[in-house]
Amino acid sequence: MLYNLLFPLADQVGVFNLFKYLTFRTGGAVLTALIVSFLLGPMVIAWLRKWQKQGQPIRADGPESHLLTKKGTPTMGGILILFALSISTLLWADLRNHYVWIVLLVTLGYGLIGFFDDYLKVSKKNPKGMPGKAKLVGEIAIALVAAGWVMAVQREPLSGALAVPFFKTVLLQLSWFYLPFAVFIIVGAGNAVNLTDGLDGLAIVPVMIASGVFAILAYLVGHAVFSNYLQIHYVTGSGELAVFCGALVGAGLGFLWFNAPPAMVFMGDTGSLAMGGALGAISVVTKHELVLGIVGGLFVLETVSVIVQVASFKLTGKRVFRMAPLHHHFEKKGWAEPTVVIRFWIIATILGLAGLATLKLR
Repeated sequence: MLYNLLFPLADQVGVFNLFKYLTFRTGGAVLTALIVSFLLGPMVIAWLRKWQKQGQPIRADGPESHLLTKKGTPTMGGILILFALSISTLLWADLRNHYVWIVLLVTLGYGLIGFFDDYLKVSKKNPKGMPGKAKLVGEIAIALVAAGWVMAVQREPLSGALAVPFFKTVLLQLSWFYLPFAVFIIVGAGNAVNLTDGLDGLAIVPVMIASGVFAILAYLVGHAVFSNYLQIHYVTGSGELAVFCGALVGAGLGFLWFNAPPAMVFMGDTGSLAMGGALGAISVVTKHELVLGIVGGLFVLETVSVIVQVASFKLTGKRVFRMAPLHHHFEKKGWAEPTVVIRFWIIATILGLAGLATLKLR
């Protein structure tokens, strides 16, 4: 909004020329989201505590320590992330850009699904929440609209095509088969982050790392000169998503202030589904869907651990891990919660750097 209002006045007021630069507006988005989080955080947490009273229901079959250390902690803290993220994005992004609205649609749509899930968990005092099929149908519907919108906006030969990392000019033309593929990426990313959100600070830092990486990728993909130099596919207008990614980093930092061990609030599905869906949508827009599997490798690992656990138990009656997702396996092995969280952060950092390395390994 500030760009749309102030940049046209740059001829009269020279300082407004700053709004032309994505880097300036991305920095502004980070700081704005961070400040909004700090200002609204105490009020949101106080409201959640007053309303929820007993906090998020804790799984009886989870690690025993959680029944003592996490009982009574309110959930739905993702509301804070969504407020800060939305306000910052609307202030600093170019609101004429289709991609900004596409990613906001997925983020807020998934956040709404997560909110209903959290609401049912709290109101019924049951950790199960919404029926899985109902959640999945809602997620697919939103992803379908977003993917179709992306395909309608993007020009040939990018529309309906899949870019392959490590190769300079390879584009796999999937045509309309790209639609279910993009839906799979968005839905998968949303649920992968959701599965990772199980310990204080565990999910939010890898999300910030992935957001920072995709801020760089979006900026480069949306810049004709840089994309040509790096020999990556140029996506007109995608650079504006760097502002959104910056806002997500700032909102994540603000939330981490309150989510750091011992957490004052959990993000719940309201936050984890929304942020995962956002990362999936950004990867679809920037044509870096496969790179998301590298950058978000920690989320992939957590998801695979659940799939392997369920498949093994159904087929053989035996469990591969002491508990799934993977972070609970290490808790069951005796690792302290901060040890698990920090080591997973280190893995996420390494994977983020590996994702950036794909820019040159071509």
